[in-house]
Amino acid sequence: MNNTREVEVVVVGAGQAGLSSAYHLRRTGFEPERDFVVLDHSPAAGGAWQFRWPSLTYGKVHGMHALPGMELTGADPQRPSSEVIAEYFTAYERAFDLRVRRPVDVRAVREGEEGRLLVETSDGTWSTRALINATGTWDRPFWPRYPGQETFRGRQLHTAQYPGPEAFAGLRVVVVGGGASGTQHLMELAPYAAATTWVTRREPVFREGPFTEDIGREAVALVEERVRQGLPPKSVVSVTGLPLSDAVRQAIADGVLDRQPMFDRITPEGVQWNDGRQVDADVILWATGFRAAVDHLAPLKLREPGGGIRVEGTRAVADPRVHLVGYGPSASTIGANRAGRAAVRDIRRLLAAAPVAA
Repeated sequence: MNNTREVEVVVVGAGQAGLSSAYHLRRTGFEPERDFVVLDHSPAAGGAWQFRWPSLTYGKVHGMHALPGMELTGADPQRPSSEVIAEYFTAYERAFDLRVRRPVDVRAVREGEEGRLLVETSDGTWSTRALINATGTWDRPFWPRYPGQETFRGRQLHTAQYPGPEAFAGLRVVVVGGGASGTQHLMELAPYAAATTWVTRREPVFREGPFTEDIGREAVALVEERVRQGLPPKSVVSVTGLPLSDAVRQAIADGVLDRQPMFDRITPEGVQWNDGRQVDADVILWATGFRAAVDHLAPLKLREPGGGIRVEGTRAVADPRVHLVGYGPSASTIGANRAGRAAVRDIRRLLAAAPVAA
């Protein structure tokens, strides 16, 4: 414990959820470096946005909600979202003097002494009375396993590695996944690729009409119920369906969004179904989503038999010192803002009481 630094709160992650949490800590009287610290493993400000592909311009970003206390104004919709949002987050950290430490890898969170938690990192160990985990999902891309996958002679990559449509010029591409990323990739790739094939496990659901507040609340409630039961969270999009925009309608009419059922195996040359049908491919692009990056919390044994962490609001039911912000129903940008405020409110109550070991 000799080299361990003590704070009241450690925030892990400096994306939307982490910065929102840090803002509310600051606003309620916590001083950075003295009372709380924000640890981020990324090389620069911007959260997961800094790793997005260049063709995802700011104008294509749906539902980017401003961080609390500072609007994002005057952004050029033609600029890459990775640049726009990284600059915004940089300015935000500076404006509120959040003093984010980076790059710092959080390796494990363990039980400490006298009811405190030990946060072991690449930059030493922190002892804290409460933890706000805001690590998101970007670092845990989900790769499904299919028979023959290792025999494929072409290239396999995940949305997390997507370089933009130009890299697929003249290639035959199989896109796997029925979410927003899969459809966006297909619509971008079609003018460049020699051929595209879209496969999904379930029939995609397209949503007509505007995305109302009522629809949003219902979707969040369904995701919230899953995490309350200790099940792995699903994305809000998986509940609401895909918006049927003019561009999507055109892609359906052009045959770009012509969904095929999931293949049964991968061959050296492509993919194959049990009925004997085969599609040759140069690339398989897995737009299969992400999982919560919470492996560093494993020593605390928070996972339920269902595979997820049971959460009430933002608080881990198994350990009231741990709050998960940007997890499950708070994974959207507006949800992360609200969750950051709620987590800080709960933590203030926790710290006001006598510390109790978990």
